[in-house]
Amino acid sequence: MGNWSISDSEKIYGIKNWGMGHFSISKDGKLLVHPRADSRSIAITDIVKEARSMGFKPPLTIRIQDLLRSRVERLNKAFTKAIEEEKYDGEYRGVFPIKVNQLREVVEEILDVGEQFQYGIEAGSKGELMLAMALHDNPKSLLICNGYKDDDYIKLALECVKLGKKVFIVIEQLSEIDTIIKMSKREGVSPNIGLRVKLNIAGEGKWADSIGENAKFGLFATEIVSAANKLKRAGLKNSLRLVHFHIGSQVPNIATIKNAVNEGARYFCELSRMGFPMEYIDCGGGLGIDYDGSMSNYESSTNYSLEEYARTVVYAIKCVCDKHDIKYPTIVTESGRAVVAPHSILILEVKDTIEKTAGYKPDSLKKTSNQVLKDLAHIMERKDSYKSHLERFLDAEQLKNEAHTLFSHGYLKLEEWAQAEDIFWQICRDISIDIRNQPQIPEDLYKLDEILSTQYVCNFSVFQSLLDHWALKQLFPIVPISRLNEEPEVRATIVDITCDSDGKINKFTDIEDERDTLPLHRLRRGEKYYIGVFFVGAYQDIMGDQHNLFGRVNEVHVFLEDDEEDGFYIEEGIQGASIGELLPQIQYKEEYLSRLMKKQVDVAVKSDAIKPREGVKLLAHFNDMLQTKTYLQ
Repeated sequence: MGNWSISDSEKIYGIKNWGMGHFSISKDGKLLVHPRADSRSIAITDIVKEARSMGFKPPLTIRIQDLLRSRVERLNKAFTKAIEEEKYDGEYRGVFPIKVNQLREVVEEILDVGEQFQYGIEAGSKGELMLAMALHDNPKSLLICNGYKDDDYIKLALECVKLGKKVFIVIEQLSEIDTIIKMSKREGVSPNIGLRVKLNIAGEGKWADSIGENAKFGLFATEIVSAANKLKRAGLKNSLRLVHFHIGSQVPNIATIKNAVNEGARYFCELSRMGFPMEYIDCGGGLGIDYDGSMSNYESSTNYSLEEYARTVVYAIKCVCDKHDIKYPTIVTESGRAVVAPHSILILEVKDTIEKTAGYKPDSLKKTSNQVLKDLAHIMERKDSYKSHLERFLDAEQLKNEAHTLFSHGYLKLEEWAQAEDIFWQICRDISIDIRNQPQIPEDLYKLDEILSTQYVCNFSVFQSLLDHWALKQLFPIVPISRLNEEPEVRATIVDITCDSDGKINKFTDIEDERDTLPLHRLRRGEKYYIGVFFVGAYQDIMGDQHNLFGRVNEVHVFLEDDEEDGFYIEEGIQGASIGELLPQIQYKEEYLSRLMKKQVDVAVKSDAIKPREGVKLLAHFNDMLQTKTYLQ
């Protein structure tokens, strides 16, 4: 323990692998964030301390706004550089898919820094389009309209055209063509139209099924020809100027992206050959985040960088267009996850631990103890008699299962079953210590960490703040934000405070695969211990439900500030949900609940179950509680 250094922590948590230059550890063991990936840094513990002083306690979302700005700049500059290097005679016009994070403070920040790049918005529903209409005010940037469309949606998009916005209505289903033709004539608007094609290539990663012949959106080749002919007959030939395709989300393999872009570019060239004035190719989403830092084609990683993605897209389109002697299109991408995921950090406070304590002593057994206990004790005390650790573990596991069977059928007392469990845990701990530094470990012994793991109870809800982990098994980098100059002695899993057994994190990132436990430090009496969950800015903010009536957590927005002693300031804080704010969302108004409680208090007073003053205090406490936060205080 005395030889532990911050470089050991960097390695065990993979900070340099997934951190992209945005995270490091200070000499005193605090986790630092570098919003601009330069020498300027902020201690995350300082942010938490200041947030608490302002009344924003964990669970807490920290938005590093300069990091968000940095991601928008990096994406746009990567395409600018790739276009220059490949001598690509065309432009890049990125759009942010608002579904990834619709929160005002996120979208406005993206549009502000994106102004210099003519960075636009993509909407996929009427609600999102209404947000986009109001926020989009750059006539040079794009507003892409995706998703299923009814008359109201299409009318809104056409009204955007009247306002001078550069709007593209992307046809997802062939039936949308007739509505667009009819409504554009009625409104007297010449629309900009794109066709979304169904790629025939195989997808990869968690969202592989979102492309291919069975994809939810897009047109088959026969439908593309039909749609093109309909537009010609309607006199809207010049309206078709964009081809759209989607590669999937979090695509781990650059080869998949290259193949998809090649195929998409072929559709663009063919429509150009057919006489349509094609100008834009929209490559959709797919740009991934290297959550585990392995730079591999594992589903929680990517075997390419952002810059390699941009070069691949530019080069693939250039090659296809050169082959068919077609003018290079303006390249559009809808990268959401890669832009917003890194800027958001979820801070969890550990409230308690659940440990498997092993306190077996050789003299604790009696002559009359059940034979299964004696056999377990023999395995514990005479490990030298075993040729391998695996043989010893399997024998102990068999006896432990036998003891449980005896207990279930009434042949072991509770105290005896507790002893059996205790001895088994001690055997497992003994083996775990012995094999810790072995280069090769038998597969059956991998589960020792999980068997012995301590549960760290944290004040949050997985279902509200980390829905992708529960629903999709998405891995996120998770690191304690202090004490990183100390060796973490505990192998732990994380459980939340919801009344659901699925409210837990028991899979963690690792450079080689994934692991079942996370190294954490032992709690100290009177000292708070915080854990950071990173890269949670995509989808998690907006997709959480109201499971157990836990609402949004507290939130602070952080900016770099060289004039401040600690290098930052909190521009804005947003209070998390109170109980009274959540209840109306499920049709319970505060007044209604208060009235119901008053009836019960009145009955209790009349029956002399409680005194009148006590009833008044009880009702006042109930009403006061409606204004409190949903999480532990």
